[in-house]
Amino acid sequence: MNSSLEVFPINGLIGAEIRGADLGRPLSDAEFSVIHQALVRHEVIVLRDQDITLDHQMDFARRFGELSIHPFSPNLEEKPEVIVLDYSDKNPPTLTDVWHSDETFRDIPPLGTILRARVVPKAGGDTLFSSMTAAYRGLSERMKQYVHGLEARHDFKPFRTLFNDSPEHRKKLRDLEDRFPNPWHPVIRVHPVTGRRILNVNPQFTIQIRGMKDDESLTVLQFLFRQALVPEYQLRVKWQPNTIVMWDNRSVQHYAPHDYYPQRRTMERVTVCGDKPIGVQGPYTPEEPPEWLSAQVPKEPAQGGRPLRPFERAAN
Repeated sequence: MNSSLEVFPINGLIGAEIRGADLGRPLSDAEFSVIHQALVRHEVIVLRDQDITLDHQMDFARRFGELSIHPFSPNLEEKPEVIVLDYSDKNPPTLTDVWHSDETFRDIPPLGTILRARVVPKAGGDTLFSSMTAAYRGLSERMKQYVHGLEARHDFKPFRTLFNDSPEHRKKLRDLEDRFPNPWHPVIRVHPVTGRRILNVNPQFTIQIRGMKDDESLTVLQFLFRQALVPEYQLRVKWQPNTIVMWDNRSVQHYAPHDYYPQRRTMERVTVCGDKPIGVQGPYTPEEPPEWLSAQVPKEPAQGGRPLRPFERAAN
């Protein structure tokens, strides 16, 4: 089966734009295969000019799996799977300007998230993404050996600020703590499709490394958190109305700046259920580079050498 979809990489290590897709109609198996392969290869996919309904967006998401309901984010009563992020001067943005993977406070975090722009500000309001497979590859071999086999505890800590000290709120908070009892996830997880290793900690939800003193854990986590800040691992998406972005939540962190406030920015989001994170099994062995990365190395060196610096030229 052939597909007319085209995939255009955006950055060297993360992101691709898919052209020729119309999410307002059912995708053929061939079209879905192209999109799915692009997602796991590029980790973030961008589809422009998708003037579709919410039902179309949900149908697209269901091709990847069952939809989940976020326990804290504002959603639609008639479609609880849909999160509405509508920020303006009347509703200032909160909790998005921290690097994170979605909902790692769950025992089984989401597979991916599909976000659609409805209202965009005149300036600002971009979303940044960072590849955690690239972040893992960027660690030294000694650091990879050190973090191999470690586990970290996750908590819905930013959402605790939504509760006050009333008896009703305290009871609701206790109920949610029973539903989401601080899972331990591998610091390095394995992608269930590609087999790639992923740096699986984030500053919004990861709170402790098992078996370490608090100051030791904090030192290691802060170093690992900083890997999301490396520009080579990042993608910055500028939104337009009816832009849809899907990211692989298993291997990507994201960050939404509040630089557009007090302008209005409205997004509709659906999230696909995932699988339990699994770490690297057995003793440490180096990870082989992905085939696509090896294929980028030129088979023959460029002709003519490189430009010389002044001190490299022979004196007259």
